[in-house]
Amino acid sequence: MYSPGRILYFDPFYFKNGNTSKPKYFIVLHNDTEATIIASLPTRSDHVPSSIPIKHGCINADDINFNCYHFEAGKAVTTNNWAFELPTFIYGTQIDAYELSILKDVYRVEGVEYEKIGILKKEEYKNVIECFSKSKTVRIKFKKIFVSLLNDLK
Repeated sequence: MYSPGRILYFDPFYFKNGNTSKPKYFIVLHNDTEATIIASLPTRSDHVPSSIPIKHGCINADDINFNCYHFEAGKAVTTNNWAFELPTFIYGTQIDAYELSILKDVYRVEGVEYEKIGILKKEEYKNVIECFSKSKTVRIKFKKIFVSLLNDLK
């Protein structure tokens, strides 16, 4: 269920920081199969500076410490040709680690508490990982993992 590239939809998602729970997409970026996964919570909130053109894929501006990956609305990104309905963004600063035991304890019933949406196409997943492996905004411990993953994806 928590394989790399998997997109899940939790309804609701319980945030680690205690913020109000709400329905949320969840993209698994890495799974060490031990205790934690690295994932992102995509958002439709567009925080891309107006001076930067928005395109599908990596948007990176190290000079202003900005990084995100943009999923264009309606563009199929999974192996089952699923697409986000709205423009969707993953921000490098919001990538985080999640304990598998907690996720498995909280989200038990597929179709009720969560849905498996699909798995990112291989090239899309590689592009996401590459985007974050080169960013100055992504935490160093995650960047090291992403760089290692890139070597495995080649």
